[in-house]
Amino acid sequence: MDTEGTHEAAGGGAYGTKGAGLPAQAGAPHVPPPPAHAPATTPPLADWLRTPRPQAVPGTWRPGHVPRAERAADEVPDRALLTSAVISFLACVLVWSLLRNGLIPYWTLPLKLFTPDSWWSAFGGGPVDGTGARTALWWYELLIDAALLYGFGRLGNWRGAWQRLVVARGAWAQVAGVVAVMLLALALIGGEAVPVRPLAYLAVPYDFSSPGAQQHNKEMTETANAVINLVVVLLLTWAGGLFGLLRGRNRRAEPAGHAAPPAEPAEDPVEWGEVRGAGLGEVADLLRGEVAGGRMNDVDYARIRRAWRSVQADPSRLRAFAQAVRDKGAGACVHPSGLRDLPVRAARHDLVTGQVRIGRADPGERNPYARRGTGVALDAGLLGTSLLAVGPSGAGKTARLVRPVVESLALQALAGQAAVVAVGAAGTRLGPDDAYDVVVRVGDPASRYDLDLYGGTTDADEAAGLLAEALAGDVPGADVRRAATALAQLLGPFRAAYGRFPGVPELRELLDAVPGAVDALRAELAGAGQHPMLRELDARARAAGAHGDPAPLLADRVALLDRPAFAGFFDTTGAGRPFSLRSLEHPLRVRIDLPERGHADASRMLARLVLAQFTAGAAARSDRSLFACLVLDDAAHALTPETVRGIQRLRSAHAGVVLTLRTLDDVPEALRTPLLGAVGCRMAFSGVTTWDGGRFAEAWGTEWVETRDVTSRTVFADQPLTRAVHSFRKLVTGKAVTTDAVTVRQVERARWSASDLAHSVPPGHAVLSLTSVRGERAAPLLVDLEG
Repeated sequence: MDTEGTHEAAGGGAYGTKGAGLPAQAGAPHVPPPPAHAPATTPPLADWLRTPRPQAVPGTWRPGHVPRAERAADEVPDRALLTSAVISFLACVLVWSLLRNGLIPYWTLPLKLFTPDSWWSAFGGGPVDGTGARTALWWYELLIDAALLYGFGRLGNWRGAWQRLVVARGAWAQVAGVVAVMLLALALIGGEAVPVRPLAYLAVPYDFSSPGAQQHNKEMTETANAVINLVVVLLLTWAGGLFGLLRGRNRRAEPAGHAAPPAEPAEDPVEWGEVRGAGLGEVADLLRGEVAGGRMNDVDYARIRRAWRSVQADPSRLRAFAQAVRDKGAGACVHPSGLRDLPVRAARHDLVTGQVRIGRADPGERNPYARRGTGVALDAGLLGTSLLAVGPSGAGKTARLVRPVVESLALQALAGQAAVVAVGAAGTRLGPDDAYDVVVRVGDPASRYDLDLYGGTTDADEAAGLLAEALAGDVPGADVRRAATALAQLLGPFRAAYGRFPGVPELRELLDAVPGAVDALRAELAGAGQHPMLRELDARARAAGAHGDPAPLLADRVALLDRPAFAGFFDTTGAGRPFSLRSLEHPLRVRIDLPERGHADASRMLARLVLAQFTAGAAARSDRSLFACLVLDDAAHALTPETVRGIQRLRSAHAGVVLTLRTLDDVPEALRTPLLGAVGCRMAFSGVTTWDGGRFAEAWGTEWVETRDVTSRTVFADQPLTRAVHSFRKLVTGKAVTTDAVTVRQVERARWSASDLAHSVPPGHAVLSLTSVRGERAAPLLVDLEG
């Protein structure tokens, strides 16, 4: 279980590198020390594991996500809300004043119908002294006052006005509003305009017989007034939300459309319930102690979880899993490199869902309401459909997309879940060397690893096909199939004669038909009795020099690699340590640096070679449990018709590619539309041209939107008085009196037009559409990459 997901590759060292595996961790302790953070800038591991992660549409950052409604509730403008609240308040005061001054007749009739007649004077008079009429009238007035406040408050939406116009403006505005309401309420109660004090005095035990009763009663009245004032202050403080404000949790209304936060998962992930349920209570307790003691990080958790899933798939591994956890705790099932985290992180990661956050959906109207302001993230389920990003230099493709994605895949590789190959020009900031298992610096004599020119295959025809894509795939009018045939006619005989494929100088000599090289190969084949291979060599000799022979073109392209800067690279004798893309069955972290500055043509050719080898190697894997991803920073001139078809096949092979381009003009015109159709995720950065924007707009299609057309028509009055009023209004306002006719209709429009993509995407933003391997789609989103 300590090497979960790793095996020795046939014919070589670990991961298919001939002669040696990963660099040995000299002097490393038995259990590597835990990293200082887990994860960086995040809560402790236990809190991070317990963070709710509700299901959401593709591309949503799930940790702590709060789902929103699909569309916004009809929201009244602030001005209309204020007007409604003020008018309803004035109407409430007017009705209350009319009642108090007796200008609304019969308003006490319901009270008199339910009380004895002896309580009231004849002919609709007032209450009779010595009866309960006055107390009943006070209660009735208080009930009417409450009904007026409730009715006009609902009518004028006082609660909504308070939340949006007062609470939303900050704590000081809220305190000032509550104090103003308190002063008004205390004034009304103190002047007995609202009969609260007379009712409260009924419960006060006054003394009317003992000496000094007057002073005693005065003190009781003052005490009652103080209690009433205190109760009013406390009630209004509670109703105004000041108690929550004092506790630091201001009770503001949740924005319209927000749902309640999701509940925490029923099973505590810290308890390792599945492990405990399998009878390994001691192991579960040990793992829980590792989490509580801070000795486990998020990579450890994801790695051990993956190892446990392999145990569930193959119960024979149960004993090995338990023993590994007992021996090493959080360091069990560690990556073959011995590392348990990356030396540095530049993005936010969630290894429970395998997501990396790349930004925040813009809260503006260009995005669907349910996605506004939510986090945007990528995961293997999205990258499995491949991603194409287009944007000019400086738009942030490398720093805000490529680096976070590579970092996320490297963390998943440490957790035994993925294999990543990052390709870029030398000097590209794709992370430090310590973050990778294999770093291939093509053209650098200090490079510890080499690149296998033939992709680790032993089949001459397959090697010829991959090499032909790299050598002739970008040449207009070149027949890649004929080029592959010409190469196969040389590679097959050479391997049959020498047991290996030719190196770059040897291949160049064979393509140039140098007599000494061809004669030596022919002699070796004749001595070994390889008559079929001799016929292949003869066929190549007959085709040499004929019209359309691809050998001269291939020789010229191979000559780009036969330079002093590449001496010692692409070795096939076994003396070096070539990295092969056939090793994608292992959780590898690989970075390939191309010599873009001094050898631009050779770098593009090698990029085509790596892309062709990846699409072939990923699809040929027998074990597809790991997600394999190739990240190609600047894929200019790296795409061919065959590799575009290969990208389409990666979705079913649990693999994907991430390609970046400065412009679609770097891709042959015949491949631009197929490329946009082959990838499931498309990303247009700020600053793309209208020509590139047109391609994206065509790929994203159209949608039905509701439009409102307002037509203004001048009003011509027939009556003299109306005409006079209209003339006076025109004189005052300077505008003729008009009426508006509103037409609402459904029209079909582009989701994002070419002009919008070229001119309306702010700097630091990008428009991103997503498709998951299960076919779920997310409409194009305007993403703030700095959010």
